[in-house]
Amino acid sequence: MANGLSVDLRKRVVAAVDDGMSCRQAAIRFGVSASSAIRWVDQQRKQGSFLPKPQGGDRRSGRIEAQAEFILSLVAEKSDITLFELKAKLADKGVAVGIGTLWRFFERHRFTLKKSRRMQASRSVPTS
Repeated sequence: MANGLSVDLRKRVVAAVDDGMSCRQAAIRFGVSASSAIRWVDQQRKQGSFLPKPQGGDRRSGRIEAQAEFILSLVAEKSDITLFELKAKLADKGVAVGIGTLWRFFERHRFTLKKSRRMQASRSVPTS
């Protein structure tokens, strides 16, 4: 993901437009794209700030986190429940999620399934 352009550059572009220059002229003058200049000026007018918005991060886990109590109660009820079964139970409740979403939910909650150690192989007893 690319980094945002500097706040100083944004400030100079917005100031040039405020001083009467068009967005496209300001973009050419400062060497940025016209769409960026238009977006910054529009953001300044609508939100009062031309600062870059935060990049990255999780923006969708709130949907599944709202179901955390339900999911964890299902796991407590049946400890060997599969992700597919959880997905189906959530779908019955009207919440559509993917297997990957459930996987990340359990990772965030540090919930792991520890499998038991492999059993020793049984010794073959020779038959006479």
